[in-house]
Amino acid sequence: MLNFDDQDGQIWYDGALRPWRSANLHVLTHGLHYGSCVFEGERVYNNRVFKLREHTERLLRSANYLGFEIPWALQEVADFTIQTVKAQGYSDAYVRPVAWRGSEMMGVSAQDSKIHLAIAVWEWPSYFSPEARMKGIRLDWSRWKRPSPESAPVHAKAAGLYMICTLSKHEAESKGYDDALMLDWRGQVAETTGANIFLVMDGALHTPKPDCFLDGITRRSVIELAKTRGYQIIERSIMPEELANADEVFVTGTAAEVTPVGCIGNQEFTVGPVTIELLEDYDRLVRSAVP
Repeated sequence: MLNFDDQDGQIWYDGALRPWRSANLHVLTHGLHYGSCVFEGERVYNNRVFKLREHTERLLRSANYLGFEIPWALQEVADFTIQTVKAQGYSDAYVRPVAWRGSEMMGVSAQDSKIHLAIAVWEWPSYFSPEARMKGIRLDWSRWKRPSPESAPVHAKAAGLYMICTLSKHEAESKGYDDALMLDWRGQVAETTGANIFLVMDGALHTPKPDCFLDGITRRSVIELAKTRGYQIIERSIMPEELANADEVFVTGTAAEVTPVGCIGNQEFTVGPVTIELLEDYDRLVRSAVP
């Protein structure tokens, strides 16, 4: 198994590249104890970070949702990312920028804690195995629900919001599934533990409104690709029982890319032509010269 604390290479950390194994933080870091941490997931294709500006904008915006400001400007963070990608030398890779409150204050209140930023890059060719991806991943129903916008900063890509995702994915995997599908606090279909979901119904694409979870950058890219193809996009509230009317289902995300769904619980789906078409369109897009 790959140990992420024991690799060759460098990590950008608070202003400079450091050897990978020495990019450490203190055990009393506020981000560890109280979840005051935000991050991004980005992909490198052919030596280029896809949608780098959009991801960097969201990183800074997420920090603001959590009440702190990353002490570098947008273009600086983007430049640091490119620097780290070049230093690692991978033509296809995953990028993880992460920002957090430090260890100066230990308690719920930590306004004077230092804000740290690190950027790591590693090889990660596929979130799901190629076999599972093309056959259609198997989703379980999660017993955890995405919270109301009145309960959490749901539009931030914040570390604490992923606790229920880890719980859901672990439970699903223990039962032989690849991932879990989550409802929101109203009982409506929301997302998987790390990806947005689309249903193909009568030739149109239906997807939940991102009002209590992230409006994914990959999600938006796929919507634009589908519009170019002439598909109707319907963003709406979707109830679980409506899945029985779907002809195809797929999920989208930086890690997942476009991944067909083969089943959700006991409901099975066919990996159909619309999903394959958009999967191929997305693969071409990320490897094109378009930033």
